[in-house]
Amino acid sequence: MKYSKILNRMKTPQSQPIPFSGQVPNEAGGYGWTVDSWAQLDRFLILGSENGTYYVGEQKLTMDNAKNVIEAIKQDGPRVVETIVAISREGRAPKNDPSIFALALAASFGDEKTRSAAFAAVPLVCRTGTHLFGFVSTCQGLRGWGRGMRKAVGRWYNAQDTEALTYGLIKYQSRDGWSNRDLLRLAHPKPASETHAGLYKWATAGEVPADAKLLNAVLELRNAKTPEEAARLIRENRIPREAVPTELLTEVKVWGALLEAMPLTAMLRNLGNMTKVGLLDYGSEPAMRVVSELTKPERLKKARVHPVGILAALVTYAGGKGVKGNGQWEPVSSVIDALNKAFYLTFSNVEKTGKRLVVGLDVSGSMHGTTVSGVAGLDCRKACGAMALITSAVESDVRYVAFDTNSYPMAISKSQRLDDVVEILSKTGGGGTDCALPIRYATEKRVKADAFVIYTDSQTWSGSMHPAQAMAEYRQKMGIDAKLVVVAMASTKATIGDPADGKTLNVTGFDSSVPSVISDFLKS
Repeated sequence: MKYSKILNRMKTPQSQPIPFSGQVPNEAGGYGWTVDSWAQLDRFLILGSENGTYYVGEQKLTMDNAKNVIEAIKQDGPRVVETIVAISREGRAPKNDPSIFALALAASFGDEKTRSAAFAAVPLVCRTGTHLFGFVSTCQGLRGWGRGMRKAVGRWYNAQDTEALTYGLIKYQSRDGWSNRDLLRLAHPKPASETHAGLYKWATAGEVPADAKLLNAVLELRNAKTPEEAARLIRENRIPREAVPTELLTEVKVWGALLEAMPLTAMLRNLGNMTKVGLLDYGSEPAMRVVSELTKPERLKKARVHPVGILAALVTYAGGKGVKGNGQWEPVSSVIDALNKAFYLTFSNVEKTGKRLVVGLDVSGSMHGTTVSGVAGLDCRKACGAMALITSAVESDVRYVAFDTNSYPMAISKSQRLDDVVEILSKTGGGGTDCALPIRYATEKRVKADAFVIYTDSQTWSGSMHPAQAMAEYRQKMGIDAKLVVVAMASTKATIGDPADGKTLNVTGFDSSVPSVISDFLKS
């Protein structure tokens, strides 16, 4: 009887769909399920589509996600805006760009109620000048200007207090082909105060108000004769790095002055620069200051520092050279330790479940070829291990199995630093993808597990059976009603988790709430 081999719901090659399961082709040539519009919306807002994935180019992936956002807007536009605001304000995404893009779609394709909600949300989502320029640039290509746009842009500028407005006009002068001069002339807002009026006049006509201390200090800085004079001006006026002439950014004293009031996200971006010029050194006061600032939970939360921002800084800084350019430095170990600690601090408190876990880490070629939210030098293969360590940091019974088309059992200690784990994973795997392997490994080795947590892009195509079938086999052979958590690492529609299985949970990776969500699911 060959019919049973042709129609087999218990064991089906991943290159074929499970009969009558509703599976569809994924981009790798295998089969899986698709998530609904709202789950895909979350994936896009959190993971973005910058640089695409190993199998899908950036343009197609962005178009696919844009179509999904528009479809969700048609279903329930106000809900889309609420979701955008929540993810953006809570700092759940590594980059704000997807939220800004989706908000522009809501302002362009929504009904009147949705457009009104989108414009009202502009100050909540677009928190800097760069964000506002990105929103306007997207809207310009979709709907052009209108009364709603003019009022939203005008409200954005008038809502800034004078100190924040001055700082922003200096720091974010132009982006994406737009400038403050352009936006103010198009929106033509009625100034909220005389100070606002003076600042608008400077931005549009170049006239510096006599009482604008920071603006005058920036102009004075351009003519500074010595590093000492430049450092004094920076320190006394809290001048941002973007306003400092390039030739002064090789001076230790200038960087020392910048560090005193440097925002945390800027500090993360400039750790290499500050080390290269000699400001950060073993036992130095500036190094101790950086360590202290990086390990303050309240400061990390207030600055909306995302775990991926910490991880990207850790990977780059520990590597001793920039992803772009020729800059090199000798990393300071105390700074690396602080980054390691900061990564864990950026997550909400994760409660111990006491469950027996098998953590599957996808190290296939597609994971290596997909960057995390477009962060150069940080691919999903490196990052999935770091994310997995968050859940397992509080658990006492965890087994790690990295996989491509082979299984790689890994002995990862809680005492290992993140950069060490990332380095190990970067050298592991690189082949095809069989997401069933961690489950099949546990079945063959008789590993008792209450749950499997698999970090993957779901582009599985190799292997003689699907992950959902492997779960059914494990439950039957081991007599354990184990759960499955699938953590998505890319903003595609694909998932290996059967939506009809109540003991399977699909979540989006690189969301600071993920470990707590997993913990709650495992305890339920």
